Amino acid sequence: MEGVKIKKIHLVAACGSGMGTLACILKEMGYQVTGSDQNVYPPMSDFLAEKGVTLFSGFDPKNLDHHPDLVIIGNAVVRENPEAKAVLDQNIPYLSMPQAVNQFIAEGKKIILVTGTHGKTTTSSIMAHLLETAGLAPSFLVGGILQDFNSSFQIGSGDYMVIEGDEYDTAFFDKGPKFMHYDPYITIMTGVEFDHADIFRDIDHIKDIFSNFVRKIEPTSHIIACMEDENLNQILEGRATKVQTYGQGGDWQFFDHSQRSGRTQARIQGPDRHFDIETGLVGRHNLMNTLACIAVAKKIGISDTLVQKALTTFSGVKRRQEIRGVKRGITVMDDFAHHPSAVRETLAAVKPFYKNGRVIAVFEPRTNTSMRHFFQATYPEAFMAADQVLICNPCVKKNIPKDQRFSPRQLVADINGKGGDAYHFETPDSVLDYLVPQLRENDLVLIMSNGGFDNIHARLLARLE
Repeated sequence: MEGVKIKKIHLVAACGSGMGTLACILKEMGYQVTGSDQNVYPPMSDFLAEKGVTLFSGFDPKNLDHHPDLVIIGNAVVRENPEAKAVLDQNIPYLSMPQAVNQFIAEGKKIILVTGTHGKTTTSSIMAHLLETAGLAPSFLVGGILQDFNSSFQIGSGDYMVIEGDEYDTAFFDKGPKFMHYDPYITIMTGVEFDHADIFRDIDHIKDIFSNFVRKIEPTSHIIACMEDENLNQILEGRATKVQTYGQGGDWQFFDHSQRSGRTQARIQGPDRHFDIETGLVGRHNLMNTLACIAVAKKIGISDTLVQKALTTFSGVKRRQEIRGVKRGITVMDDFAHHPSAVRETLAAVKPFYKNGRVIAVFEPRTNTSMRHFFQATYPEAFMAADQVLICNPCVKKNIPKDQRFSPRQLVADINGKGGDAYHFETPDSVLDYLVPQLRENDLVLIMSNGGFDNIHARLLARLE
């Protein structure tokens, strides 16, 4: 890249949360930015349009006809992708996403890196808001849109930058994890579970990846780790002297927590201090995410009062228990949950607030992992807190061998076999046809998917009206 004058940058697979955010940052920095993706859907497509990023639908060598000076290639892009092939054939300079973050944004910053199988986006968002509230003008790059900023990024003048560190592979030309590219000042580790079945063989493979990461950062980074995660405890055993823990039995804990009127109160106890907090986040998992951020805040010297203020005013993240609307007394909520643990925790978090109605879970299994059979036996128990469960075939098609495919029909049968009330649907249209006539006042429809789900949220609200 040395000696290359960069003005025009093109991103292949620009609608992914990280790539879309990067596109907007580069646009704000003054570059001419274009992008392309196979599946263009809100909220990221709307966000890119608002920021003035030109977006092409579908992958095509013609998307490079404007002769970009640099192409950033997302990790979902395979070598056979027509645009990727054109980049290689035309010898256009290219980078992976984390390489681009380091080159254009993170240089000279003290990175607070948030890693782990779950909770990264919410934890990163709390951390960014906390630093902003403390007047530290942080930069951040998060895989979701923060309600308080209406953005998934900020280029701040301060010393700190919050980055959501993904264990997923970097690119087709770099199969190592994204987080290996960063040199964090402080690292949050939320926990380690099996996920990303398309690239990881089993839990031991994932533990090896995280162990390698810990070895890399051990000399320089202070680690904030979840005490309650046994896999993480094994990874950290005998390593990294600069570790603080959070959760039951850890250096940072919460007590006496209660939930009322959509708010959570708790007593926080840490080394040589205790104080009370209130937050609009609900659920034990979100208190754990909050604890991690409090530990970081105290490590860098933010006062208890400013921590309390930040947690009270934090408005949340789009697609994380986000209420999309209320019609006829029926609440429609959007959530990114797809891993069984996330499904279970999300249902447990929202259930206490809808005691006068039913919690109806609508689930689209569309990730690379959830479309495979790995969690076939684990999913049924995760849904048992719901009063009714609607499982829809995914709106995307992936070339998964028949003997490895997840069966939505089998999941429905297994939930019903456990005494639940579950139904299978072929399409989002059939979900809506069933759902709309039978909804009642005070019901919550919790829609869980990591994709657009054929805009089912807005379509449901329109039909209820």
